[in-house]
Parts: sequence; structure tokens; C-alpha cells
Amino acid sequence: MPSPPGLERAAIDRLLDANLDRAREGLRVLEDWARFALDRPDLVARSKDLRQRLGGLHRDRYKRARHTASDPAAGMAHPAQAERADGAAVLAANAARVQEALRVLEEFGRLEDPLLASEAAACRYALYDLEVDLLQAGRGGDERRALLRRCHLYLVTRPEPDLEGVVAAALAAGVRLVQYRAKPEDGGLAGAPADDRARFAQAGVLRELCHRHGALFLVNDRIDLALAVGADGVHLGQGDLPPSVARRLLGPERLIGRSTHRLEELRQAVADGCDYVGVGPVNATPTKPGREPVGLAYVAQAAAESPLPFFAIGGIEVANLAELRRAGADRVAVVRAITAAEQPAAAAAALLAGLETAA
Repeated sequence: MPSPPGLERAAIDRLLDANLDRAREGLRVLEDWARFALDRPDLVARSKDLRQRLGGLHRDRYKRARHTASDPAAGMAHPAQAERADGAAVLAANAARVQEALRVLEEFGRLEDPLLASEAAACRYALYDLEVDLLQAGRGGDERRALLRRCHLYLVTRPEPDLEGVVAAALAAGVRLVQYRAKPEDGGLAGAPADDRARFAQAGVLRELCHRHGALFLVNDRIDLALAVGADGVHLGQGDLPPSVARRLLGPERLIGRSTHRLEELRQAVADGCDYVGVGPVNATPTKPGREPVGLAYVAQAAAESPLPFFAIGGIEVANLAELRRAGADRVAVVRAITAAEQPAAAAAALLAGLETAA
């Protein structure tokens, strides 16, 4: 027998109140983790925004319907709560708690409060991305370095009118390491950001995109920009700040890569505590005009001596992967092979497949 309308409405009010409390409390856990553990004001702001949006819809009528003493599940715990081993586990559990509460608000809100239902749905989708960014921001140095070792294809960007689309396509194809490269001298190129404000905005969008795919995001040269957008690290050229200075500014958790053109530079990068090196340019490339290519000889030297992951770079495409593999390289970095391709996703997939099969 269906409940009388009055009783049903009271039950729905209690249900909405309980789930608004649950969602707001869980969001506060996420907000405080972003504030005190991650030191990420941008993630604090996003968590707080969701919490306050729900708070603005928490009607007094719902609160007056609250009656904890008659709630059969009040205070009920689960053994899994005692098994959370670290902050990331607490973070994931509370994100799931909020998502579940938002779904309840969305479903039952449609019966009485369409505005609450609509806002709960919008918050739920926003939380999916926020959760990934919170988990990625908490990724420590060991996890970053483990992911780096699993990466065999490294995309270095160049100015493009649809750079976000190119990177998104590469990530969808399986690329898990992206470097944002936007130099002041690129200012006249189509798609190049005009100033640091534009670079900051573009890098932030790409960082979120990479982290949504579980990919590492690095910034070329600019330690300040890497810190500002919460990148996983930086890539330094031979003329940039010394890695020791970069490490002091970035801390031990973020990655530092170094371009090298001969064995002595590789050895110095190892001594400086870099996490990986670029080896090249293997072939002449317009990305580095005037730079003499190092050829396969240096690739073979790096393969024989480097204790760090190294990425061969410079004019690399599917057609020359086999000779690179024979020289000892199993990781490559590319620019135009993906960014200049008519279908970046297909180009990235072909490179990944070639790295797996080339001999």
C-alpha cells in the first residue's frame, strides 16, 4: 500500500536533509585535504564552491524534518572504514560518499525540488573531475617516477590553433606523458599564447586534461608556471636553470627532465639528480633549427650507460622507430609526428604500436 502523500513528503524531506548533510560533510573533507595536505587553493575553491552551492539549497523545511533518534541507520559503521590506510583512501571514500548522496538528491529531488535535482546532477559531474584532480595532486614522487618508467611515448607540444584537441586525441590514444612548450619567441605563430596570462590559462587546461587521463604533465623551462598550474614537473634545456636550483624550488616529489646532446651532459644530469633525460636531436628538425643532429651513435651510448629513462627525440616518426630500437632506444619524444598529423589520435596509436613491435 502506498504511503499517504503527507507521510511520503515528510520521508522525502528527511531523505533530502540526510543526503545534503552527507554531501556537504564529504565535500568539507575534500576541501580540507586540498587545503592542508595538498596546499592547492584552486582545488580548495572548487570543493568549497560545490559545498556552498548545495548549502544554498538546504531548505529549513528539510532540516525541520530531521529526527536522528528515529533513524535506524544512525551511527551505523562498516569495517571498511577502519581499513583506510592513507589520505588517498580517505579522499576516495569521501568522494564516493558525496557522489552517492548527490545521486539520491537528484532522483528524489525531482519529486519535490527540481532546482535541487538539477544542481545535484551538475555537482555530481563536476565532482568526477575534481576527484581525479585531487587524487592526481596527491600523487607522490614514487608514483610519478613509476608512471614515468612506464611511459614510452612522450608528446612535446608546439603552438596549435586547437592544441587542447590535439592533446586530448593523443591522450585518448594512450599517450601518458605530455610536455607543454610555449616560448616567447613563438608569439607570431598561429595558436601561440600572447603572454604569460594566456600561457597560464592554456597550461592549466592541459594539466587538467592530462590528469583526467592519468597522464603526467610537465612544463618546458618555466618552473614558475609548473608550480602555478600544479604540473608534475619541468623539462630543462642546457641553458636553463641548473637542476639543483629547480629541485630546491620544486621539492622532491616533482619530476625534472634534462635535454642532453652528448654523453658528458647525460652523466651530469644523472649526477644532478634528474629523473629522465632527452637524447637528441637524433635527426635534423625544425623544432631545433641550427642544432647539429647527434645521430644514432649517441642513442647507443645512452642505451649502454644511462641509469635513467631516456627519450630519443628529433625528427622521429613511425618509419624510423625500428632503427632507433636497434640502437637501444625504447622511449621516444615527438612533436610534429603527432601535432602536425591530420589525425593526431591515429598518429599516436601508430607510434605506440610501433614502439611495441619495432625490433
